[in-house]
Amino acid sequence: MRFIVLTLFPGMFDGPFRESILARAVEAGLILIDVRDIRAHTQDRHHVADDAPYGGGAGMVMKVEPVVAAVEAARADLAPARARVIYLSPQGRVFNHAAARKLALEDNLILLCGRYEGIDQRALDLVVDEEISIGDYVLTGGELPAMVLIDAVARQIPGVVGKSDSVENDSFSQGLLDWPHYTRPEEYRGLRVPDVLLSGHHANIDQWRREQAAEKTRRVRPDLYRRWLARAKKG
Repeated sequence: MRFIVLTLFPGMFDGPFRESILARAVEAGLILIDVRDIRAHTQDRHHVADDAPYGGGAGMVMKVEPVVAAVEAARADLAPARARVIYLSPQGRVFNHAAARKLALEDNLILLCGRYEGIDQRALDLVVDEEISIGDYVLTGGELPAMVLIDAVARQIPGVVGKSDSVENDSFSQGLLDWPHYTRPEEYRGLRVPDVLLSGHHANIDQWRREQAAEKTRRVRPDLYRRWLARAKKG
C-alpha cells in the first residue's frame, strides 16, 4: 500500500516511520510512505499557503489553489491507479478499528493534513473523498492524526505485523477490549501471574481471556460492551 501525505510541515514525519514495525514494513516494500510539502504548489515567491477568512474571524485558512494542486499532482503520479483522498479533520467521521480494516483494502491513500482554522471548503468539495477524525478533540493540525491512521491501517496489511494472531486478537477486533497480559517474572512485589496462565491448559486460558476481555470492556467502555452483548444475543 502507498500512503501519500500532503502537509505544510513534512519534517514532522521524519521520526515516527523510521523505527520499529513500520520501518521494517517500509524496508520490506509492504508499505510506502511518501510525504509531500503543499507549499511546493504555491505560486508566489514566499510560498504562502494560507490567508485570512472571508467574513472575518480569528485565524487563517489554507488556500484552495495549492491544496487542489497538491492532490491533483499526487493523483497524477498514481494514475491510472485510483487513490482515496482523506482529509484529517475534527469534523470528520470518527476513526475506529473497522475503518482501519476497510482502508487497508485500498491500494493508495492520499492523506491531507489541515492546519490553522482548516482548509477552504472548495478544496474539500473538489478533491476530498472523506473526512476522518481521530476523536472528539482538536489538535494543532492533521499531521498527528495522519500518523495514527497510517499506523492503524498498516497493521492490517498482511506481513506488516510478524504474527497474524497479534492483529486478530487486538482490542476491538472481536468487539471487546484486550485481556490483561503478563510475562516473566511470575511474581513481582507480591503480585502474581494468574495461575490459569501457568497451567498450560489452553482451553481454560482461552476462556479466562474471553472473560477478562468482557469484564474490562464492561468496566471501561460500557458503550462497546452493550453493542457486543447485542451482537452476541443475535448469534
